[in-house]
Amino acid sequence: MSGSVLFDAPGPNAIKRSRILSIVFAVVAIAALGLAVYQLWLGGAFYQDRWDIFQEEELWFGARGLMVGLGTTLSIAGIAAVGAILLGIVLSILRNAYSSWVRIPVTIVLEFFRGMPVLLMMLFILIVFASGAYWAVVWALIVYNGAIIGEALRAGMKSLPKGQRESGLAIGLTPLRTTLEIELPQAFRIMLPIILAQLIVLLKDTSLGYIVGSPEIIRIGRQLVDFYDRQGGPYALSMFFVMLAIFLAINLTLSWLVRVLARRMSRPRRGGPNLDGTKTEAIPVSTQAMREVDPGAEITRLPGAGMQGGGS
Repeated sequence: MSGSVLFDAPGPNAIKRSRILSIVFAVVAIAALGLAVYQLWLGGAFYQDRWDIFQEEELWFGARGLMVGLGTTLSIAGIAAVGAILLGIVLSILRNAYSSWVRIPVTIVLEFFRGMPVLLMMLFILIVFASGAYWAVVWALIVYNGAIIGEALRAGMKSLPKGQRESGLAIGLTPLRTTLEIELPQAFRIMLPIILAQLIVLLKDTSLGYIVGSPEIIRIGRQLVDFYDRQGGPYALSMFFVMLAIFLAINLTLSWLVRVLARRMSRPRRGGPNLDGTKTEAIPVSTQAMREVDPGAEITRLPGAGMQGGGS
């Protein structure tokens, strides 16, 4: 029985052990879940009076309601996501620079930002620059996730065949234009699932703003719990489940979008229509760049080879 290049295909005994272990783990998981539900029931988590506050409109849409906190969370995530992608692009370009005077300092800074906990970065920006809690969270997420995205894009460019860069340089493009027009678009397409997954992590990291006082949804929820507990709570557990449901809904939606985009990006690319409306074959990015440099260049396909260009 043949298997993967990494391991042999399991035999009958291995399959039997795997099924037994799967059944055991499933039973343990169900038992643990049942025990958790039982403990919650004993603690009164399912009593109606623990959930009555969520019928109040003020809790959701008031000046300090959950939707206000959710809006702050999404605005932080949106600004930080755009900033992190832009910073990642800049860092990936500088990281691949020919000059060691540029490449080495950028590498040191990038590794420092990647290794620094994002919470410490928030505290540092808040204390040193006195930016306020909101912008401390935004800038910390931009810097931290920008460093990770930059390294992902750099890895994507390094994974490309050397001929991609050489073709750009051969037709007269500068190293920077070769990176921007040939390597970076392909690297971004290759690493898009990883970048989107990192943006999901960025969204979840907005909850760290609770520590520095940012008015995101976790902090708003905690303040609401304190307010309603003084009126006869406790509501901490029910608020926890509500905020958990909100985060799960957002993250599962983003995860679904990541999977959809990953499938779309993995499909073979097709060329657009010609001026006369007829279909064309897919043209590599390097060939498109060559046409920009020399619009009169003739593009031919040799048998068993890729696109070849000839001057007009």
